[in-house]
Amino acid sequence: MNRRVQLIPAWSLRARITLLSTALAAGVSVVLLYLAWSLVGDSVAAVPQMPPGSKVRVDGVDVDASVLAAHLREHAREKVLIAGAVAFCCVVAATAVLSWTLTSRVLRPLREMTGTARRLSIESMGERIGGRGARGARDELGELGATLDAMLDRLQTAFDTQRRFVANASHELRTPLAVIRTELDVTLADDHADEAELRRMAGVVRDATERAEQLVSSLLLLARTDGAGVGPTEPVDLAAVVGSAWNAVYREAERRQLRTDFQLVPSYSIGDPALLERIAGNLLENAVRHNIDGGWIEAVTQPGQRWTTLRVRSSGGLVDPATVAELFEPFRREGVARTARTGAGLGLSIVRAAVQAHGGAVSAEPVVGGGLSVTVHLPALNRVGVPT
Repeated sequence: MNRRVQLIPAWSLRARITLLSTALAAGVSVVLLYLAWSLVGDSVAAVPQMPPGSKVRVDGVDVDASVLAAHLREHAREKVLIAGAVAFCCVVAATAVLSWTLTSRVLRPLREMTGTARRLSIESMGERIGGRGARGARDELGELGATLDAMLDRLQTAFDTQRRFVANASHELRTPLAVIRTELDVTLADDHADEAELRRMAGVVRDATERAEQLVSSLLLLARTDGAGVGPTEPVDLAAVVGSAWNAVYREAERRQLRTDFQLVPSYSIGDPALLERIAGNLLENAVRHNIDGGWIEAVTQPGQRWTTLRVRSSGGLVDPATVAELFEPFRREGVARTARTGAGLGLSIVRAAVQAHGGAVSAEPVVGGGLSVTVHLPALNRVGVPT
């Protein structure tokens, strides 16, 4: 069956349009020819008839009038058929030629767009087809070119983002792997390495392995969350989530003597409890790790009619307002790309992906004097579990 289908020639769009227009012209011509033939016959028949038995002299010969009328009617119809047939052939031929020629000119931009699209690849995504193919026309082809250009812009942005993400991830993973290999090479090259040296090497390798494991876990969580929806959802109290997430970092906060001010009011939303706890956990981890010794942290939950709000503010280094939006990009740490020694630089990226998966929004702004304030808005939920 497949081989039989492949043997059938594929008609091009140009040939199909030409065939359709020619068939349409032929059909209209046939109808007009039939109408003309009928009209001539009716017109001749409508001429007043002479009395029966009347004779008419034609070229010296007496002919019955009724026979002459019938002959004239048939002769007129034959003339119409002959002239109509010639006109029919001329019209059909002219229509075919004009359709083939004009269709070629009309479809030329589409062929150019197709050729350009075939040449496109990841390396040549900068080329666009709208302006070249449609030549700036405000018609269907122009709209098609503009739509394809917009799609290519999105694809190019996605490819560039993916390329940067892979490069940054490779760089981050290379650091702990390089540390592990260096420590192993140095220790193996030392023939007099004692137990203390081996323990020191093992500690360094363990720390590097933990860093690599944390980075891989963050990458997997970001990949599962970014651009995807959430699974089974249930009502969640953000105040309880913040309290649970704080238990994982409060010892480090006490060690750095950070002052805390938590204003946790029961604030209900609906979503994946694990992801919502990850949102609060990442915000609190960033607030602790990017803080200064003896600094402060504030966490506020606030219910609302439409949105439930979670805000985490903390002291820290000065943040340029122009680079705040970059903090939500992977591997960005307070405006510095891939240079921090702690953290993977994925915390706020995961927060943004998880918040967007829940249909919420997240924003950040610098704190006067140093530090960062991050505000998360999630769809609100009333006490009986009905979205407001």
